Amino acid sequence: MIDEILAYTDKIGKLLATFKISLILGIIINIAIISVLFKMTEILMKKLQSKFSSGDNSLPMNHVIPILEKVIKFLIVFIIAASFLQSQGYSLTSLIAGFGITGLAVGFAAQQTIAAMFGTVSILTDKVFRIGDYVKINNIEGYVENINLRSTKIRTLDNYLVTVPNDTCANSIIQNVSVASKRKVEIEFGVTYDTSDEKIQRAIDIIKEVISERSDMHKDAHVFLDKLDNSSINIKLYGYAKTKSYFNYLQIRGSIYQSVVRKFRAEGIDFAFPSQTIYMAK
Repeated sequence: MIDEILAYTDKIGKLLATFKISLILGIIINIAIISVLFKMTEILMKKLQSKFSSGDNSLPMNHVIPILEKVIKFLIVFIIAASFLQSQGYSLTSLIAGFGITGLAVGFAAQQTIAAMFGTVSILTDKVFRIGDYVKINNIEGYVENINLRSTKIRTLDNYLVTVPNDTCANSIIQNVSVASKRKVEIEFGVTYDTSDEKIQRAIDIIKEVISERSDMHKDAHVFLDKLDNSSINIKLYGYAKTKSYFNYLQIRGSIYQSVVRKFRAEGIDFAFPSQTIYMAK
């Protein structure tokens, strides 16, 4: 009786040993296959990136390809793991059903992330903006520093780094300032009410002269008497600067102010400032 029990135990031990060896060998082979396929995928993605991007890191393909690479790698792991488990006697139908239930739970928990991923695809395929562009999204404006799978990072003029989810970007009105070929310059100059008619006309001519002398401004600028304000007669300049850069625009605008102020002072034209005239009844 004892001999039979020992023999039976020995058979079970041999069976378990064979099973473990088979299982370990199968895991090693599948890991090797996954590693080879991962390497092939990386090589293919690098070739695609070099073909479509032409060295420009801001092009949409440079952001789509990493996403595609992650999806392909996930599919490789899923297919090989499912095949291996099925070869070990597990039901593939049960596994898929289990993944379906798990996926549903994860989907509810990560629906914001999934929405952001679709937003990423929308931004990149529509070419709404690229890295380095100056954009305005809702109340946020600045330079695009990074576009990843979930969000877009914007460096504001205050040097803050703002992270905007890509689904928010996809559902917002986006102003891409960098694609504009010129920037609007709108400046108001206020002169005093005691300025003579001749000097008002001279002030308008001076502003026109300043613009015509500049190579960084389009020549189709308009200068006109705009309105009679509470304490000033306002002359408005409406034109366009030949720049896409916000900082260059600020420099051009400041330089126009300096030139006009200098010439107004030389001509004896006084700028107005907020003031009130009080009449006292006798």
